[in-house]
Amino acid sequence: MLGLGVDRLQADINRLLTSLFHQGVLDEQFLQLQQLQDDTSPTFVYDVINIYFDESEKLLRSLRLLLMDREFSDYKKIGLHLNQLVGSSSSIGARRVRNVCVAFRSASELNNRPGCLRGLEVVEHEYHYLKNMMHELFQLEQQRLLAAGVRYPM
Repeated sequence: MLGLGVDRLQADINRLLTSLFHQGVLDEQFLQLQQLQDDTSPTFVYDVINIYFDESEKLLRSLRLLLMDREFSDYKKIGLHLNQLVGSSSSIGARRVRNVCVAFRSASELNNRPGCLRGLEVVEHEYHYLKNMMHELFQLEQQRLLAAGVRYPM
């Protein structure tokens, strides 16, 4: 009976990942990240993704603070934050977040405040969608490991 639960959960994980790839949320870099995980580092992907989320939250907060300042005019600073977000999103395979950051960066290069505000909204939307989907993926993976009887030291 245990095997059936594990198989069902693995199928759910595969369906979710397939959906995320078809939607363009993730790209092949995410698969490469998964390949780096093994028995010696069973939480590698989880750890890397959580570092990404922690750092991205800081960058998004900084971008919002910059754009909320009515006197703001340093669009190069926005570009620097976006370059960081593009790089880290690329490194984990967060394709849609990366793509909307590139569009946001274009608005910042034109010193287009309304375009930047809209860009921030879109980036935050895509970021939160990715975060929710990764949370769901990690919950399924945790359930699969529990169903398989795998225990990792804490």
